[in-house]
Amino acid sequence: MKEKLQQIQTSVEELLKQISDISALENIRVQYLGKKGELTSVLRGMGSLSAEERPQIGALANKVREFLEKSIEEKKISLEKAARANNLKAETIDVTMPGKISPNGKLHPLTQVMNEVKDIFIGMGFSIAQGPDVEYDYYNFEALNIPKHHPARDTQDTFYVNDNIVLRTQTSPVQVRVMEKQKPPIRIISPGRVFRSDAVDATHSPVFHQIEGLVVDKGVTMSDLKGTLETFLKALYGKDARVRLRPHHFPFTEPSAEVDVSCFVCGGEGCRVCKNEGWIEILGAGMVHPKVLANCGIDPEIYSGFAFGLGLERITMGRYDIDDLRLFYENDLRFLQQF
Repeated sequence: MKEKLQQIQTSVEELLKQISDISALENIRVQYLGKKGELTSVLRGMGSLSAEERPQIGALANKVREFLEKSIEEKKISLEKAARANNLKAETIDVTMPGKISPNGKLHPLTQVMNEVKDIFIGMGFSIAQGPDVEYDYYNFEALNIPKHHPARDTQDTFYVNDNIVLRTQTSPVQVRVMEKQKPPIRIISPGRVFRSDAVDATHSPVFHQIEGLVVDKGVTMSDLKGTLETFLKALYGKDARVRLRPHHFPFTEPSAEVDVSCFVCGGEGCRVCKNEGWIEILGAGMVHPKVLANCGIDPEIYSGFAFGLGLERITMGRYDIDDLRLFYENDLRFLQQF
């Protein structure tokens, strides 16, 4: 048994000199130190030894085991160090090689036009106001002169979270929140996402963007509204753009108007884009209804104001002659790379 133990130690020493990878080292460890390894097999025979021989062989066996474990561990560290060195050598970076140029990202066309609209209104003295996408029914409808069971609610196709909470159908609730907290003069725009229960097609989406505007002060008139919109639309579509207002009805403005801009493709002569009318409907507007002012704690006998709302997608489609709303949301790089 003593000879077997010495032979195991000698064999392992020779094997460790020859191996060059971790997997072979693991095989040696299992072969000699595993539960069914050679050293274990020798130790199982210690029961047949005499009482005098057993301590001597036991001490030798422990010495051989310690030697094997230490030698295998040292070899493992050596192999790992060599492997790291080889990897570093193979992965050396040649800093003189030309780099791979990644294409620059671009702003989404909706973001580009949104930023342009913001810049125009900021230049006119407006500030930006934000509000929650998930809104109370009060702010989305009641404070805007649209009480319970009002027929205008049917045209909104609202997503209701519960009886009192909705996904906002317009950004007008932001105007109410601002008027509740801020005393006139007020001059803000409130861009953001809105939600309607519409089927997806070339001109409709359940999620789209609006930009609401609000001005409240003493002596604000309809002519101020028209002048503001003309300044904005000429900055957006060019100095030759013409604006017209048509009578309309919105529950939260009185009087109300639909606002058209002369066709930016044909200049008003008539074409496919404007359906040969020469005009394109661009937004809705009007003087803030006295009830809305009163609901927000502003005295309509002292102050007046105007409000307007435009669809960002509609403006962007007109700007780039895009005929399908779905292109904005499909994230097709072939489409986005054009802007």
